Amino acid sequence: MKELTLVIPAKFESDSLPKVISEAESLNCKILVILEENDIETIKAIQEKKVKIVYQSSKGYGNAIREGIQKVDTDFMCIFNADGSFDPKYLEEKLLLCKEKYELIFSSRYLDNAGSDDDTILTKIGNFFFSKFGNIFFGLKLSDILYTFILGRTSSFKKLNLKSNDFCLCVEIPIKAKKLNISYNEIPSYERKRIAGFKKVKEFRDGFKILTYMIKSLFS
Repeated sequence: MKELTLVIPAKFESDSLPKVISEAESLNCKILVILEENDIETIKAIQEKKVKIVYQSSKGYGNAIREGIQKVDTDFMCIFNADGSFDPKYLEEKLLLCKEKYELIFSSRYLDNAGSDDDTILTKIGNFFFSKFGNIFFGLKLSDILYTFILGRTSSFKKLNLKSNDFCLCVEIPIKAKKLNISYNEIPSYERKRIAGFKKVKEFRDGFKILTYMIKSLFS
């Protein structure tokens, strides 16, 4: 998979990130880790790994992904979490679909033969609501709009011209893909339990931000 780069946004993931990188090393793909320069423990934990590190100029999950996208020099890239919840076994299928037919391939925890060991009732309800909102008002066809296990053509990611620095990026990607007629599809994926660390998402605060972003996007 030399034509693929894993873009890994990381924050306080010193316990999980080395294991995630070790698991991905056998794939023979490039690994790009984006983190804050003051995250000393995470930096120390991966200093012996063969990865490229990008230090964020700002803060936030969305900002990390945005800055990572700009540093990718392979034909394909995949947003890949640092907590161990994303299973690399799906990468080959997603890459093949992108090569043959689509520009972006999303993953879903809610299709048949999918699931999650890390989802909660609250996040499941929220995801259902936002997915329905996106499907009804933006004409999307996604069952798991907040799940950012997305692989696609690097040129298509760059074409999106993403702006969000926070978790609004989750919905900005599919909304802009639809508006720009970027072809996409989704496949079932099982989310593993995170190796360590804690969820960075604050359900009510980030949920309100995402809803506000989606409403504004209706009129822009």
